[in-house]
Amino acid sequence: MPDIDTQTQIELEAAAFRRLQKHLMEDRTDVQNIDMMNLAGFCRNCLSRWYQEAAADRGIEMTKDESREAFYGMTMDAWKTTYQTDAPAEKAAAFEKAFAQNVKPDQS
Repeated sequence: MPDIDTQTQIELEAAAFRRLQKHLMEDRTDVQNIDMMNLAGFCRNCLSRWYQEAAADRGIEMTKDESREAFYGMTMDAWKTTYQTDAPAEKAAAFEKAFAQNVKPDQS
């Protein structure tokens, strides 16, 4: 890895995050959160929660709904109506297992 100063590293990481966010918000709306959680152990909701936690670490109060809207670019209800599909029972069961393994009770 090239020698990069701290500020540049922060800017590159922020740019990569923004690109991931755009990819999930605009380019791959077809990818369901349940599939992401089942395969990778995180989903858009996790990313929005991490965003909320980062804000809290800096003394910025943000609700779950506000962090989700910041990440999704719309309300959660609008996202669900527009993009979310029904999950078969086997995916829902796998999600419950993945959620339990990857999300602490105080984070849901």
